[in-house]
Amino acid sequence: MNRIFGAIGLTILTCTSLVAGNPDRQGEAGAHELLINPWARTSGIGSLNTAMVKGVEAMMLNPAGLARGSRTEVSVGNTQYLVGSDIKLNSIGLAQKVGKSGAFGLSLVAVSFGKMKVTTTDQPAGTGATFSPSFFNLALSYAHAFENKVSVGLVVRSVNESTSDLSATGICFDAGVQYVSGEKDQLKLGIAIRNVGSRMRFGGEGLSKELDNPNSGTISYLLTYDQQSASFELPSLLNMGLSYDFLIGAKSRITALSSFTANSFSRDELGLGIEFGYREIFLIRGAYKFDIKSDAGSSNIETGLSGGVTFDIPISKESDTRLGVDYSYRQTRILGGTHNFGLRISI
Repeated sequence: MNRIFGAIGLTILTCTSLVAGNPDRQGEAGAHELLINPWARTSGIGSLNTAMVKGVEAMMLNPAGLARGSRTEVSVGNTQYLVGSDIKLNSIGLAQKVGKSGAFGLSLVAVSFGKMKVTTTDQPAGTGATFSPSFFNLALSYAHAFENKVSVGLVVRSVNESTSDLSATGICFDAGVQYVSGEKDQLKLGIAIRNVGSRMRFGGEGLSKELDNPNSGTISYLLTYDQQSASFELPSLLNMGLSYDFLIGAKSRITALSSFTANSFSRDELGLGIEFGYREIFLIRGAYKFDIKSDAGSSNIETGLSGGVTFDIPISKESDTRLGVDYSYRQTRILGGTHNFGLRISI
């Protein structure tokens, strides 16, 4: 066990240098969709629950929580991102326990931008044609719990972005640790490294252009010139979270939690949240997240308030099968905020 803790600590310390907050590099990373939480339960608390997240949604925030979920969980989600922008995210995920301590997970998140006008230098108002970019990422995860106190997890994620004549593909990794303590497991700690991976670069016919051959002589013909786009990094970050359950009798709890995020390409973030649960059937939550050392004009687009509600309804007395319905709202600096809807079944 000491070797496990040593390896985990060394990994975290090594990776922390990769994700120190750096506001001077804002806008240099791509694949921003990796930072958008498509799941309603965790987004309702500002994505602050690195320490207590479990099940399918753990693949987004801290894969170590995958080992603490139900035996089988299937989740689907829909996100109305920045209402008024026509950007939507659709997600589906599966978490499956393997043996007593392990769990596998699989998730797919797709981004829809709606239809956009095709414009050219000659027709800046539009040609009459439309196009729709295709952004999606596919994640495969494994987590393992040691003596029910410490769990570790890893995610391998494929990132894909394309239009009709351009595409870029990358691979990134998430890794995380959760630690649970207390007589009734009230205290939880979590650390996760996210989006550490390869640089991405767009390529395809969209970067090709036909021009006259400058050395054609008396015969005129066209040459195709291929341009190479600049590569870009992924938005890597480090999350550290803490939560504590205040038990109210045998049926209710109030959980206070906090999280610190060190971003590689923007200012660091700090957040505080609270969740109330009654018999783990009805849950309501809220959070506030803010950038460290920022002014109103340069803060992250999703800083501010968030809130959500969950109904987790038992549908079988013989087994622990539950049907969950989730909703959340996140305040944004521009447009009409972000709405998340979720539906899941846990067996």
